[in-house]
Amino acid sequence: MDTNILLESGTNELEVLEFTLGNNHYGINVAKIREILTYQPITPVPNSHPSVEGIFMPRDTMITVVNLKRCLGMPEDGTGEGLFIITNFNKLNIAFHVDAVIGIHRVSWESIIKPDSTINTEDNSASTGVIKLDDKLIIILDFEKIVTDISPETGLKVSDVDNMPSRQRCDSPILIAEDSPLLSKLITDCLKKAGYTNLIVTMNGQEAWDELSKLKREGTVQDKVHCIITDIEMPLMDGHRLTKLVKTDDVMKKIPLIIFSSLVNEEMRIKGEKLGADAQLTKPEIGNLVEAIDELIDNSMD
Repeated sequence: MDTNILLESGTNELEVLEFTLGNNHYGINVAKIREILTYQPITPVPNSHPSVEGIFMPRDTMITVVNLKRCLGMPEDGTGEGLFIITNFNKLNIAFHVDAVIGIHRVSWESIIKPDSTINTEDNSASTGVIKLDDKLIIILDFEKIVTDISPETGLKVSDVDNMPSRQRCDSPILIAEDSPLLSKLITDCLKKAGYTNLIVTMNGQEAWDELSKLKREGTVQDKVHCIITDIEMPLMDGHRLTKLVKTDDVMKKIPLIIFSSLVNEEMRIKGEKLGADAQLTKPEIGNLVEAIDELIDNSMD
């Protein structure tokens, strides 16, 4: 399957692969997908997480297979059929076992409905968004959360910040755009440990842009925002669109902007560079994020 995204950078669009588990329809950002394979025999791994079916090695690369039905508490038919969606994010190759693939839809982030707090809490965020197509709801699953629940060390490496030498408090204000309640809290907690306590937290690119625009109208945006940290995947407005808006604004373009996302692979890095991002880091690298903030803020103050 060709998963090269043909979207122009910063258009606030994404391509979603629709797949099924039983009679339910789910989605995943095509940018996360390497390929799709028919079900292959796998080797169980003793004492592995219950949601891990085992491993297999296509083209000499070992890949862990995660049973999505098991993750979501759905009944399994045990037939050993279906498809493997091979993904790459957070520098990991993971195969997700699904029943069938329906197709790819190009949608705007503005049309993705953000789940409310009844189903999307800090500790239990099963979905990052919902798409309504005709009379059907497609739930975009939080694959980062699924993998982190299976293997916590694949998430943010908070220990990187814990092991940093004692640091002085820094009053430089930082604006954060992150839609995951869990990751937003982890990022803010880590930045506070690193001495950055003046934080403006927003839930998506649109909220971040609204705040930046308000400060620009007041004539204080460069004083009240010394650095911007943004995820890529977010409802309403994604991080690439936010980056494009900031870096094409005559006043805001001087503010350092860091893309901090699970999707920083080679293709996405090229897109981020073209849009003017000052740094791009994958989400486990929270220690490197702090170092990048230090350097960019210091340089911008020179």
